[in-house]
Amino acid sequence: QVQLVESGGGLVQAGGSLRLSCAASGSIFSINAMGWYRQAPGKQRELVATITTGGNTNYVDSVKGRFTISRDNAKNTLYLQMTTLKPEDTAVYYCNAWSYAFNSWGQGTQVTVSS
Repeated sequence: QVQLVESGGGLVQAGGSLRLSCAASGSIFSINAMGWYRQAPGKQRELVATITTGGNTNYVDSVKGRFTISRDNAKNTLYLQMTTLKPEDTAVYYCNAWSYAFNSWGQGTQVTVSS
């Protein structure tokens, strides 16, 4: 099992930037892929970005060119660098780690983008 703890959320003005962090612990060696998801009020949880152990990344169309997912393996930490933030980016952001044995989620961190 893997434990995930997100941090870095907060209130930011439109056009600003935030970097979310996800600290991982436990069976880190078993992870095949990690990603960021978000859930806005009244909406379904959606995929934002994913990264595999090989470094392959994918993004939802609405954040392409603005968000960057990355890892720091030495710190066992996943990041989501968010730039040019828009009000529609407002959501609770969740870190996810997947393996063939488990699917782990963090507790979520709130990102609010004001106009």
